[in-house]
Amino acid sequence: MSSPQFPPDGEEWQRRFQDMFRAFSPAGVLTDKKEEGKNREAFEKQIRSFSLTPKDLKVYLDRFVIQQEEAKRVLSVAVCDHYNHVRAALSGQDLPHYVKQNVLLVGPSGVGKTYLVRCLAERIGVPMVRGDATKFSETGYVGGDVEDLVRELVQQAGGDVSIAQYGIVYLDEIDKLAGFSSMGRDVSGRGVQANLLKLLEETEVPVRAPYDLQGQIQTMLDFQRGGREKRTVNTRHILFLVSGAFTRLPEIVSRRMRRGHIGFRAAGAEADGGEAAKEAVTADFIEYGLEPEFVGRLPVRVFFEPLSADDLFRILQESEGSILRQYVAAFQAYGISLHFTDGALRRIAQRAAEEETGARGLMTIGERVLRPFRFECPGTGLREIVIDEAAVESPEEALAATLARFREGGGESVQEVEAFVEEFFRTHELRLRFDPEAVEALRAEAGPQPGAVAALCRMKFKDFSFGLRLIRANTGQDTFTLPAEVVQDPEAVLSRWVLASYTDSTNAASENQERKSTEAE
Repeated sequence: MSSPQFPPDGEEWQRRFQDMFRAFSPAGVLTDKKEEGKNREAFEKQIRSFSLTPKDLKVYLDRFVIQQEEAKRVLSVAVCDHYNHVRAALSGQDLPHYVKQNVLLVGPSGVGKTYLVRCLAERIGVPMVRGDATKFSETGYVGGDVEDLVRELVQQAGGDVSIAQYGIVYLDEIDKLAGFSSMGRDVSGRGVQANLLKLLEETEVPVRAPYDLQGQIQTMLDFQRGGREKRTVNTRHILFLVSGAFTRLPEIVSRRMRRGHIGFRAAGAEADGGEAAKEAVTADFIEYGLEPEFVGRLPVRVFFEPLSADDLFRILQESEGSILRQYVAAFQAYGISLHFTDGALRRIAQRAAEEETGARGLMTIGERVLRPFRFECPGTGLREIVIDEAAVESPEEALAATLARFREGGGESVQEVEAFVEEFFRTHELRLRFDPEAVEALRAEAGPQPGAVAALCRMKFKDFSFGLRLIRANTGQDTFTLPAEVVQDPEAVLSRWVLASYTDSTNAASENQERKSTEAE
């Protein structure tokens, strides 16, 4: 057996190693300086052209998010202030006393926290990343590292660190970091909070993670090419938005308020959960399980309102992100128009409110109502579906009634005929058109069974293509309208058409010869 061939010198080793790295590395790992320059120019242009006021930004958010007025105001102010700060920093102004307005969003599930931030991300021009706190663990343990959020900002900025350092980070499910572990170290709670502390203030984050093999290989190659300095991102100017449901917070607040009114019951001391949460102070978040230093670095706090049935009804009707748009598009893909009555929308909203999952309940109820329609209606030829209150209460019965009316009106027969016409055209490149009387004759002969009309068409017109090709060869005609009589005796009608095509062809030839003779004279 032959021995393996090794490169003769170190340079050949390096060349082969670099080739191997490029082959297995995704495009864009090697940063292009010219590309970074273009990204920065576009970024600076976007920042300098930003002219929205907090009111303008709130108007934009109003198109998508219903209610949550205070949250939209606070976030609009925070984002506009961040833009103004970035603009000042880019112009070279010294901002030694700048303090970030990191925001804590508090509210039950489904009230629009994540969706509100997503809408902001679509509108703003700075790089923005979203993450889930539950996927992170304390550095040194299995799991994600919070510094990965900053590295993702660099990716969003096209690899340009100077752009990424002015980005926005949104971290959801932050309340899941609260609490203590009963067995050993709490690597997913307090440890992650401690790591986040550095990011919320100011720290240097390496662009390449120490546990990322590919990043370390790239660092080694950069060093060999010219000894590039270690690239880091400073988090001083990165704005952080964090959110969580904090389900136990109202209970903690209510208990504190009761302790403050020992001996008598003050007005408001027994407020409901939503109202109690608004009274939360730093001590309540600490009792919940967050670290005091961590809560202190989130000075701006926004409390979201629970959504009522009326709010959910408005979301269905007014929001540009309404789930109804998704359902309408899904049916439109099959050529079916979907409509809802106001009564149906109100009933959907009421049942969604009973789910107690906020706007997510709209999808739960919507799926339950539309699931049988989405399965049965495509391919039947049905062109319109109207969802009313009865359909919301009993989707299966409403579907059966809709299909029965459609079949009684002959709609299914029309669809089967259209499907046969398309199939005939794909096979023979000849276009058929059936008169309404012909469709009715096919339906009467085929019977009520689904698919019977299509089967009858295939049987009656299986040899039609031979005669129609002769007609096309004689006259050039490729579209044929079939009357009702063709259903009764297709062969007789086709024979008459073929014979007529030869007569027409002979007459046309004689007329052409006559015209040529006249022109010669």
